[in-house]
Amino acid sequence: MRPVLLTSLALAAASPLAAQSVRAPVSPAAKSAAATITEADVRKRIGVIAHDSMGGRDTPSRGLDLTAQYVADEFRRFGLQPGGDGGSFLQTYSIEKRQLDTAASSVSLSAGGVTSTAAFGSAARYGNGTVPPGPVNGPVLLVAGKVDAKSLAGAPIKDRVVLVALPEGAQLDRAAVAAITAAGPAVALQLAGGDSAAFAERAKNRLRPRVVSAGDPTRPLSVEVHESAMRAALAAAGVDIAAARASATPVVREVTGLGGRVTIVETVLDKQAAPNTVGILRGSDPKLRDEYVLYSAHMDHVGHSANGRCAAMGADSICNGADDDASGTVGVVELAEAFAKKGVKPKRSIIFLTVSGEEGGLRGSRYYAEHPSVPIERIVANVNIDMIGRNWPDTIVAIGREHSDLGATLDRVAAAHPELGMAVIDDKWPEERFYTRSDHYNFAKKGVPILFFFNGVHEDYHKPSDHPEKIDAEKESRIVRMLFWLGLEIANAPMRPKWNEASYKEVVASAR
Repeated sequence: MRPVLLTSLALAAASPLAAQSVRAPVSPAAKSAAATITEADVRKRIGVIAHDSMGGRDTPSRGLDLTAQYVADEFRRFGLQPGGDGGSFLQTYSIEKRQLDTAASSVSLSAGGVTSTAAFGSAARYGNGTVPPGPVNGPVLLVAGKVDAKSLAGAPIKDRVVLVALPEGAQLDRAAVAAITAAGPAVALQLAGGDSAAFAERAKNRLRPRVVSAGDPTRPLSVEVHESAMRAALAAAGVDIAAARASATPVVREVTGLGGRVTIVETVLDKQAAPNTVGILRGSDPKLRDEYVLYSAHMDHVGHSANGRCAAMGADSICNGADDDASGTVGVVELAEAFAKKGVKPKRSIIFLTVSGEEGGLRGSRYYAEHPSVPIERIVANVNIDMIGRNWPDTIVAIGREHSDLGATLDRVAAAHPELGMAVIDDKWPEERFYTRSDHYNFAKKGVPILFFFNGVHEDYHKPSDHPEKIDAEKESRIVRMLFWLGLEIANAPMRPKWNEASYKEVVASAR
């Protein structure tokens, strides 16, 4: 990503609210607590978490476990209450590595006593979705030609084998995919054309082991199968698949007498556990203490070159992840220490959460959102921190501020603390869809208003060169102090944050 001129950032940050210099009342205890968030502490803690001895903190790994225990020990030292499993600070979830058993797995279509069967690894390949515990089968619903979501309205999709045959090179648009998925098919079976040898090579490459974790969402199974393996059964059912593909109008019809069956059998190669770390500070107000402000960051990174996710740079084979996201993890630890200081006394309770598995698909935060320490509806806001230690010294991006009145709260806090010298700006990269790419998204989908603090990627992103010495610890300490004041404002406000109506429909209602 190209660097952005600091002057343009400053102009982008200018607003009537940001220009105000009116200070909010600050208690001596809160001011003293904020002052404990220092450059020296940030630098020291990032040096621990992003040290070579942590091995890049892959999920799962010994280095990740050591990081989680380090955070748990700090939470215990601060006097927080444990929010993990069995009265501990650690919450764990299972991660399995699974291998498809090609000999026991197949796709078949049957009509008029004729059965066509495709083997995985040659004529069929797993696409995505939840692999069921046994075979799935049902009558075939043919979806072909120029199909859109409108043409699928009212179609008998539920529990059907939805056979999708599109013109060469065409794909279903998002709305059509969403319509099929929401209707609950037994399986979505995409019919591939073109060269069968090329397809076989793609199918073979799809046989690599896949990772499944507890808390992964249940999604309809999607499988791709080559047309050549299914021709006999299609012909027996009277289906002219070439004509259906080429149709200028949508083809959505149940094929009488044609049934489909998909069997996928997997072997568990390895089963491990991954940690989240959870500490809770109980609020001081008898009524508001049963509501919670959640701070979050991910502890994990992409490991080292031996696992194939981190490319070695000369002799350096460890992706330390100092910015991504030791910086955010340290931010949560610093915030926990500050809020735990005597006399701060936020009215609402505060949860301090560091998760694993972000780099592998937001796994840890998804698990926590499904198995929270407290009822999810009592979490009033999530402040997520992912990469805040690099790039501009006086600017931080707050993603999601337009979706709720947390944006206005943040503006007030920033205006009340000009001593921090930190301009807060909107998402500069909407095309990158960062809103959906970090842990806050799992809470937003559950209805929790969020703010996501992020300084953007850089030339060391996911490389061994993301080293602790490149962190601007002084800048990070000022950002974390701002997040302290922000959390205190949210925790002490008489009303919980509110979604904007349009954003609620877009993010929350659509997810549900």
